[in-house]
Amino acid sequence: MSKNNIKNVHARQVWDSRGRPTVEVEITLRYGATGRAIAPAGASTGAAEVLELRDGGMRYGGLGVSGAIEAVNGQIHNLLKGKRVDDQAEIDRLLTELDGTDNLGNLGGNAVIATSMAAQHAAAAAEKLPLWQYLGIFRGESDASTLPLPEIQIFGGGAHAGHRVDIQDFMVIAIGASSYAQSLEWTADVYRAAGDIMADSGRLQGVADEGGFWPAFDNNEEALETLTRAIEKSGHRPGEDVAISLDIAASEFGTGGNYRLARDDREFDSDHLSGLLVDWTERFPVVSIEDPLGEDDSRGIIRFTWAVSKRVQVVGDDYLVTNAERVAQAAKDGACNAVLIKPNQAGTVSYTKAAFEAAKTAGYGAIISARSGETEDTTIVHLGVGWGVKQLKVGSFTRSERMAKWNEGLRIAEAISNAAGGSLPVDGNLPPRSAFPWG
Repeated sequence: MSKNNIKNVHARQVWDSRGRPTVEVEITLRYGATGRAIAPAGASTGAAEVLELRDGGMRYGGLGVSGAIEAVNGQIHNLLKGKRVDDQAEIDRLLTELDGTDNLGNLGGNAVIATSMAAQHAAAAAEKLPLWQYLGIFRGESDASTLPLPEIQIFGGGAHAGHRVDIQDFMVIAIGASSYAQSLEWTADVYRAAGDIMADSGRLQGVADEGGFWPAFDNNEEALETLTRAIEKSGHRPGEDVAISLDIAASEFGTGGNYRLARDDREFDSDHLSGLLVDWTERFPVVSIEDPLGEDDSRGIIRFTWAVSKRVQVVGDDYLVTNAERVAQAAKDGACNAVLIKPNQAGTVSYTKAAFEAAKTAGYGAIISARSGETEDTTIVHLGVGWGVKQLKVGSFTRSERMAKWNEGLRIAEAISNAAGGSLPVDGNLPPRSAFPWG
């Protein structure tokens, strides 16, 4: 047997950032190399995502994962023992065939994605390489030359902050930054400025799920006004140095093309909500909008994309659910021009990669993303660098489960510079601005 043969697959219960149980999987190879990964969990989820396996009942409020752990330690261990870990496509095919459903409802998407990501880490460990570099080799590059551009939450809302405002994420993107480290520095400036403004105005209520401020705004537009002021107060130019990105998560407050913004006490049809969002892009430095209409409102998303796609990134999350077929169909329909890439939405690393490749084929942008229920796992950063994904979204600029990922990017940037003999900046190049719809 070779160094790449799987000796053991073991799962344990660990805890996520919301204090809920989740699944960690550790894969050990024949000669001792190991790979480990943890399944995240979303709060705002698309209807077509793969399903987590939760226990129900009274224990842990029904959110226990003992069934998913039993699936890994039993069926999945027996299936994968002795198999080669360096054939990710085969590992993922075996996992999905063992489950036998379209949504991983038998084994659980949480069990399968943790296993799939752990296998990828173990394969890299067998070659004594960090995962980002291992993946770079397999796309014809011994290392990468760029780090993904961060997209970072400042204010949380929607399902991430008790629906205190309807819009789920008010984020910033340091579009004028010249390096990964500088983009984090500028974001820290904005975060501090926003905190000062909130404290001075009495608008601060706490911390949202993804680490951003839990705000007490009277309406949704007040959040945009405050974020623009925070960019200015931080000493940066809105729309030139730092811009705004929004996750509307419209499926959370609308269905069938009808929407209600509770904070504004207003109801909209699809065209009128689109009109409001277009107005925001004209009055505020907004360069990216995620899920502008509901996942069941294809007509609305197509019309909104037509209206703004030459100057704004229109991102499909609930609408595309990291699914290659959905991305390809959206490209035919003219819906969206970018896709959010979430491994646990797709269920396996291979399906995640297929969605990213479909985005590239369609000429779409891509953002690799964490979830609201996160851990110290940094897999998505390695996938983003190794695959060459140009944007990264992991939540806010606070809380250790978020900073673990931003800091891992800094380590990778330094390693890339060292591998290039110092010819690249130690704080990491970013993709050229022309790589994005707003470039």
